[in-house]
Amino acid sequence: MNLFDLSGKVALVTGGAVGLGGAISLGLAKAGADVAIVTSNDRSREVQQQIEAMGRKAHTIVANLMDEAAIDAVVNEALSVFGKIDILVNNAGIIRRTPAAEHAAQDWHDVLNLNLNSAFFLSQRVGREMIEQGSGKIINIASMLSFQGGINVPGYTASKHAIAGVTKALANEWASKGIQVNAIAPGYMETDNTAALRADQERSSQILVRIPAARWGTPEDLQGPVVFLASQASDYMSGHVLCVDGGWMTR
Repeated sequence: MNLFDLSGKVALVTGGAVGLGGAISLGLAKAGADVAIVTSNDRSREVQQQIEAMGRKAHTIVANLMDEAAIDAVVNEALSVFGKIDILVNNAGIIRRTPAAEHAAQDWHDVLNLNLNSAFFLSQRVGREMIEQGSGKIINIASMLSFQGGINVPGYTASKHAIAGVTKALANEWASKGIQVNAIAPGYMETDNTAALRADQERSSQILVRIPAARWGTPEDLQGPVVFLASQASDYMSGHVLCVDGGWMTR
């Protein structure tokens, strides 16, 4: 028996067309899942095409998850195409870098709205479906800043601390209903969100010195952990925040 086989499962991945989300979508498809890819714009269908080339079913849903009214529409579209949702990955997120004393109110609200509110309301909506079917996997994308304070990212830090808390809260309520809710906290990854840090030679060097693996992570580094948390291999894991960080948190 392959504990990691996702054949016949349907995954909904937010921010699933590029970066970490794109790799997550592909990783789930490689394990056998069909994938509903939620993206804020129609700039790339490359991931959908790659999934379809594997013989899986994929569907792209363009939606602004900052609009709470879009949540129902996203879930309804996914259900109409696939008939069910077995796996939800709340990956969509943004970051705004300014010192706390200068952090604009709109930046704060935007970050909390996408990173936290959309993840909760999607989990709530999909969770109802999972409760009815008696099973499901919800995977939230947390951060090293779910544990630390960071610098110049107060809104992002607040949102990622909250994601860790919501993960535990939902896990407590839904584990007895056959639903596992866990989170992955990526370390410093090579994505658009870290482009400024990687371009800053001094800051990048400071980061690399602390990572025992001695490299930045790649989006593909999340594929194994996501498949694990989405599969029956993790059926007795609930409310856990799994660090995928090259050892950053051990230093």
